Amino acid sequence: CRSFLKRSSSVKMSGMMPPKKAAGEYDAGATFHRIRITLTTSKSVTNLEKVCADLIKGAKEKNLKVKGPVRMPTKVLRLTVRKSPCGEGTNTWDRFEMRVYKRVIDLHSPPETVKQITSIAIEPDVDVEVIIATPDAK
Repeated sequence: CRSFLKRSSSVKMSGMMPPKKAAGEYDAGATFHRIRITLTTSKSVTNLEKVCADLIKGAKEKNLKVKGPVRMPTKVLRLTVRKSPCGEGTNTWDRFEMRVYKRVIDLHSPPETVKQITSIAIEPDVDVEVIIATPDAK
């Protein structure tokens, strides 16, 4: 029974055609870099989501592996201060808070497309950090 399974699986493997490549796909021998793009903002979540969508759309047009956007937990920075400058009088307090929104996108890309992906129009209040790791060892 085992010899039959081995023969049938080898016949299936030898009969398979290699997959056809689309126009934007790359050779299996090309070196791919792991790119982690971190987007942060403290003002507008809609601008942050717009930049994420633009990055992902550009990467998918080039047929790259995309993971994300991963929504990291919102950091809420709180500051409580006294209203009175001299410290006398009724104890009244002001509460200020700033929210920091963060998204992470992971890409697998050859080195020549790294600049093309990251050269999109970015909203003014969105900070972008790009980390390029060493090529994958396959």
